[in-house]
Amino acid sequence: MTPRLSAHGVVKRFPGVLALDGVDLDIRGGEVVAVVGENGAGKSTLMKILAGVLTPDAGELRLDGAPLLLPDVRAADRAGIALIHQELNLADNLDLAGNLHLGREPRRGPRGLGWIDRSRLERDSRDLLRRVGLDLPPTTLTAELSIGQRQMLEIAKALGRSARFLILDEPTSSLSAAETERLLGLIAELRAEGTGIVYISHRLGEITRIADRVVVLRDGARTAELSGGEIERGRMVREMVGRELESLDSCERALGEVRLEIRGLPMAPEAPVLDLDVRSGEIVGLAGLVGSGRSELLGAIFGVAPRSHGRVRVDAREIPPGSPPASVAAGLGLVPEERGRQGLVLEGTIHENLALPGWRRTSRRGWVRSDEARANSRSVVRSLDIRPGDATRAAGTLSGGNQQKVALGKWLPLEPVVLLLDEPTRGVDVGARLEIHRRLQELASAGLAILFASSEMEEVLGLSDRVLVLHEGRIAGELPRERLSEEAVLSLATGSEAAP
Repeated sequence: MTPRLSAHGVVKRFPGVLALDGVDLDIRGGEVVAVVGENGAGKSTLMKILAGVLTPDAGELRLDGAPLLLPDVRAADRAGIALIHQELNLADNLDLAGNLHLGREPRRGPRGLGWIDRSRLERDSRDLLRRVGLDLPPTTLTAELSIGQRQMLEIAKALGRSARFLILDEPTSSLSAAETERLLGLIAELRAEGTGIVYISHRLGEITRIADRVVVLRDGARTAELSGGEIERGRMVREMVGRELESLDSCERALGEVRLEIRGLPMAPEAPVLDLDVRSGEIVGLAGLVGSGRSELLGAIFGVAPRSHGRVRVDAREIPPGSPPASVAAGLGLVPEERGRQGLVLEGTIHENLALPGWRRTSRRGWVRSDEARANSRSVVRSLDIRPGDATRAAGTLSGGNQQKVALGKWLPLEPVVLLLDEPTRGVDVGARLEIHRRLQELASAGLAILFASSEMEEVLGLSDRVLVLHEGRIAGELPRERLSEEAVLSLATGSEAAP
């Protein structure tokens, strides 16, 4: 009999929010069901209920036609349901083998009560790592992995549990093009083996490639189900947002003086040093393959990554290496790639996160002037349409897109002169992505200098006034807007002598 996991009439409420309003979902073994919707539509809440992380307030779950109670994650694991969260959940102090088998370590002795069988642990781990394309020893420390490698480790961890139903929440948001292709191929293999796949992604092109059915959520309710030829980008967007989505028009801006000046910055031992300028009113994109040095460059500029020599100036004011406070004082802001680990305090409230970079400006004699700080928070929440708008909510309870808005919005009250962004719309839906892009254009029009790195080619081409393409820690070429194309960027990113 084909395995079948179902949710019927599921309701979930949080204080002041109806997250799910009578939602139905049906997943059969051997198919891929995509669940799409804007940030805050209820996708992640529904997945957490299916995986035993949350319990529904009403409705029921069924497995193979029988009622299913999931009081916790262990119960879901026993039922053969595995969830890979959008915000990764790995123990950095363990090696890869330790994370892959955490809580399920093979043991020597009768009834598995003896010491951990380390040789078997590493042998089984090598097989799992090989399957997801991670060519690393099982003894590698997890803290040493890139975010893309961490994502693949989470997937390998789920495969090790032999799940009958695998739920993937934004699995490719941190992956390179090659890693994404590997994952999509693995999903096809799992489907052929009879695994039921639930796939959540804002990358609608992936969904058109792999989904057998698409379920659309809007404001906590199921609004449509698409199959076959109905699964196309325009139709999905209309069902998600309930309207035709406006396109982002290119914006001509007058460029002013140089706000950010980089001279002689080394990014790799054998690579030439980097020089670059960003002017007032300019949006400069950084493109390149994974490992090209985009994130390292932004981190070195801001002071969170090593910088042995080279010069960084903001408005002709030199920033010492390794000093984020000096960067902030000079008018630099950084939105990092990993918002959950580097950009936000997830346990803190929206207000606390928004107030954190500017606490010195809103304090007097060591005491924060709470009225001013809260007024700033309310202004940012309205400006970026952060939902829900209750600034006392913990940042960790927000959807990925709304967390990203908080990570960006915390810099706005400081009125920075240069904004650095690493993957500015990672895990953000099409509507929220448009809002963030429009807001960045408005900031540039007001005189801000923006330098951003993105692995989304559409974002690089649509938002940039010019693009610097990195290859192995050096600038392989610069493309002005009139010469921008996917072919030109990829030609430089892969090490070609010149763009076509």
